[in-house]
Amino acid sequence: MNLLRLAFLLCLSVLVAGCANMDGDDRGSIPIPQRLMQEMAAKGMSPDDPIMVRIYKQESELEVWKRTTSGRYALLKTYPLCRWSGKLGPKTREGDRQAPEGFYTVSRGQLNSRSQYYLSFNLGYPNALERALGYSGSALMVHGACTSAGCYAMTNDGVGEVYALAREALAAGQPGFQVQSLPFRMSPANLAEHRANPNMAYWRNLKEGTDLFAVTRVPPNVSACGGRYSFTPGTQPPPPMADPLAPCPMPMADAALMAAASKQAQDEQSIAALSASRPAANASYVDGGMHQSFRDILRRSGAQKLAAMTSGGKVPVSEPTAALADPYRGTEPEYEEGDTAN
Repeated sequence: MNLLRLAFLLCLSVLVAGCANMDGDDRGSIPIPQRLMQEMAAKGMSPDDPIMVRIYKQESELEVWKRTTSGRYALLKTYPLCRWSGKLGPKTREGDRQAPEGFYTVSRGQLNSRSQYYLSFNLGYPNALERALGYSGSALMVHGACTSAGCYAMTNDGVGEVYALAREALAAGQPGFQVQSLPFRMSPANLAEHRANPNMAYWRNLKEGTDLFAVTRVPPNVSACGGRYSFTPGTQPPPPMADPLAPCPMPMADAALMAAASKQAQDEQSIAALSASRPAANASYVDGGMHQSFRDILRRSGAQKLAAMTSGGKVPVSEPTAALADPYRGTEPEYEEGDTAN
């Protein structure tokens, strides 16, 4: 009798332990597609290697970078964003519909396998600098579908791939992956075009971090001082945490920082030359953007068709009229030399 009771209790415990999967919802455990596994192998990457994510508002694109066998990061894949809301510029307050711009870190606890928009991860806005500056807001995500009220929506299929890449890298020991959320590709042409924007000083601060990554191909250490971001090479130990509003210490003498400064000086010369030959952008605010490929579908087939393609019809496309009026027209990516090199 005791043996039968023990066997019953063991069976019951197995059933209870499996309750989380009894609903048949395995979104959070979908594998990395085989074709993407092949692309990783060809570029000297494995599923366990750390990742970095870059988001560009104007181009409506999200990049996944991955560490290679060289120890440097290379571009794995670029995904089109279906919808983001707000305008170019940082998010500063709850309810402003702004998608954030800045440097963020995403850990395992920020992944959400039960998102109302299929799968998602929380960017972690506001970060330490944004909190010190008094910025407000919460639950700013990268998720599926094609709707946004301050988030980045990249379709169910797109976020499924990125989620799987992030899950495997974090499970293999990466403490958190860096997200660089940017207004546009930080090229001299884009900076010259938007030179009249009141956010230009902030964007130049963001560019300091992207320039350091450009010369090292390793995500930079990110801290804050003097009310702005401060960056050191990711190949070195991160600086100790400090008050984001306290004065910045004297910069260290470092070859990578000197190379980044040299790049910035060259870019400034290009920006000045381009600014002298073209007018500054003066786009009217219409509420966010959408990648050209999705805008073509929306224009050709309508919002219901696009919703069916991006979320199985479960989530409607947000502000489709505004998406069609997107002033941040689709452009060819302006990659910096070596972006795809291993």
